[in-house]
Amino acid sequence: MFGSGKSPATNPKEQRRKVAEKTVDPSRRLEMQDNEDIRLMMQGSNMVKVRSSRWQKSRNLRLLEDGLTVWCESTKSSRKAKAQQTFAVTEVECVREGCQSEALRRLSGSVPENQCFTVIFRGARKSLDLLCPCEEEAQRWVRGLRTLKEHVANMSQNEKLDHWIRGYLKRADQNQDGKMSYDEVKRLLQMINIDLSEQYAYCLFKRCDRSGDGRLDHIEIEEFCRELLRRPELDSVFRHYSSNGCVLATAELRDFLGDQGEDASLNHAQSLILTYELNDWAQKHQLMTQNGFTMYMLSRENDVVNPDHARVYQDMSRPLAHYFISSSHNTYLTKDQVTSASSTEPYIRALNQGCRCVELDCWDGDKGEPVIYHGHTLTSKVPFKEVIETINQYAFKASPYPLILSLENHCSVEQQAVMAKHLRTILGRKLLTKPLSDQPQKDLPSPEELKGRILVKGKKHTPHLGQLGKNGSCASFSSSSEDELAGSSKSTPKKDPAKVCAKLSPELSDLVVYCRSVPFCGLENITEKPPNEMSSFSENDALKLIKDSGKLFVRHNSRQLSRIYPSGQRLQSSNYDPQEMWNGGCQMVALNFQTPGEQMDLNQGRFLPNGRCGYILKPGFLCSPTSNFNPEITGGGPGHIPTQLTIRIISAQQLPKINTEKASSIVDPQVWVEIHGVDIDNARNKTQRIDNNGFNPRWDCTLSFQLQVPELALVRFVVEDHDHTAKNDFVGQFTVPLTSLRTGYRHVHLLKADGSSLSPATLFIHVKVSRKGAPIKSVSERMAMAKGKA
Repeated sequence: MFGSGKSPATNPKEQRRKVAEKTVDPSRRLEMQDNEDIRLMMQGSNMVKVRSSRWQKSRNLRLLEDGLTVWCESTKSSRKAKAQQTFAVTEVECVREGCQSEALRRLSGSVPENQCFTVIFRGARKSLDLLCPCEEEAQRWVRGLRTLKEHVANMSQNEKLDHWIRGYLKRADQNQDGKMSYDEVKRLLQMINIDLSEQYAYCLFKRCDRSGDGRLDHIEIEEFCRELLRRPELDSVFRHYSSNGCVLATAELRDFLGDQGEDASLNHAQSLILTYELNDWAQKHQLMTQNGFTMYMLSRENDVVNPDHARVYQDMSRPLAHYFISSSHNTYLTKDQVTSASSTEPYIRALNQGCRCVELDCWDGDKGEPVIYHGHTLTSKVPFKEVIETINQYAFKASPYPLILSLENHCSVEQQAVMAKHLRTILGRKLLTKPLSDQPQKDLPSPEELKGRILVKGKKHTPHLGQLGKNGSCASFSSSSEDELAGSSKSTPKKDPAKVCAKLSPELSDLVVYCRSVPFCGLENITEKPPNEMSSFSENDALKLIKDSGKLFVRHNSRQLSRIYPSGQRLQSSNYDPQEMWNGGCQMVALNFQTPGEQMDLNQGRFLPNGRCGYILKPGFLCSPTSNFNPEITGGGPGHIPTQLTIRIISAQQLPKINTEKASSIVDPQVWVEIHGVDIDNARNKTQRIDNNGFNPRWDCTLSFQLQVPELALVRFVVEDHDHTAKNDFVGQFTVPLTSLRTGYRHVHLLKADGSSLSPATLFIHVKVSRKGAPIKSVSERMAMAKGKA
């Protein structure tokens, strides 16, 4: 039916050529020979690595042939061997020009700023401050690294797999002759986390060794790797929809899209063929081959997260109290709250993640300049002015919506005035200093109305409480500790409000507009409270309110902002479960962003949709001052939409090794699926483990969950390395709101413990969502139907 010699099924040589053309080496795709910046990087540059005025070492940096790895070479001494270190472009979070790091800022004036740049890495890896011989060389490295970063961001999953396997091939080729003996192939298999049977591995090697010389050349190695990367589970899906097992006609692809819950039009099916089909003949006849189908299934277009939610799609014109707001606690700390460093870097990381409420613990510093640190501890100090300068630079890079500065103020009146001066002069017009309207407001303004503005959260002077003091240091009128005293059930003596306000600078007080910190005075007379008054609660106090007075607390949070902060006993900066606070409608659920783990996974998942802007519109039943929603009792009523979620964990791809020190160690992967929501919905279930295979483990395990309040539910996928004798090791995870989860066959792109990409590691799953026994194509459709019947 294809015509002689032109069928993609009968012309494999032509098909392989097309695949090769579309998956060439990344450096060639970038046309590096024509890019002067990349060419300079590949030649290498001598630079100076800078840590301080005393620690400055010569380094040679060079981009390796793969186009995605930088080699940093040094010689420690004449007696020691040459040391080398590399970093991948995929690890780079950003590149900053000039003296834009703490170390380089301290040297500002003593080093030429236009010759400096900083490479910032994801996760815990320390940043790299570099000084180039001249300005042009610095600019070329900055441009070149940014070009490579952009290329990585646009790489398809197929290209990532190619790069991943190529990196392992180079390491496995011990004598670097470009060929692979059987022993080198066995080493490769161990590296890529797969324990094939000796018989299968040897048979595959012999089948690819077409020259019969016991060594695989470049083309034979590629064939060997393609065989390893085959996806029989994807082939099975393809054959299910293909009438002849060779190609998908446009109508057959349309049927598949319909079952996926997507746009099932012929136009959409045709556009996918034009985008992902590799074979010219098939593309011309509007057909999709198995290779084209695999390319589509591996693409971001088939991701488990609704692509519409990658932009701001929610109504941003509602009062601030109607949104969950991404919030950080002790934002200045790099690690624990007893001995770790205070720094501007955590502010940059938090803001770049879409955080919209950061905390500043302010204390009197030397020479009249306030500092930020965790008081009465060994944590280091960072100048308040430097933090505000950093916030001014990064406030709206990731999100245009309002940023709230939560001041925990321990300064004297004199240094409070200095704080106010820095806030006004550095932030300028971004700083909100007066209400948007002269008219009394029933509700807080919206994120849309406050776009591009920075709000100060803190105490505000009430004139009738007495005259302002001019001298002395304030013991504490902080956004956390003061409210903890006021809201605590313990018989602790309460502070006199007049004495607190007597220590408040009028200049700083004037900057508090919509986020006035007040002690919590109960849940009565909710509608009579001014909307600009807000309270902070320790995790324990908030939890008690949710357990004892859940319905009233939800109503309170429909109009007033609430900020929740971790218990003071969390000396290692651990986190509490944020889901319980979101269930109660709390907006600012502040977490230690510097501490990775399940709680930060949930936070990242909660704020994944709506363009990662840091504001998520709360469900309607959390926004009404007359709501009857009770997070502790969900047997009917608002938000109650009985829903069944069925997830089939089919397979995983390219999971990393956990024990990298032991070459023969292969992971035994197991997958957990967790539901985080209201109490009645919380559940977790797991697959069986697969022994000795992190490369392409196959489970085909179906897990089902019954949910009552789906609009609050988060789904968390966790991959672990099973261990008989100790706690399972974490491999990767991904968390997504149920309302953003797509149905059908999907790939889940796993993340590391620090929230960065674990590329190319994925899970392949099938998702089905049904309500009252009737399948619904998508979660958003189910929600629309539910609201239509309400």
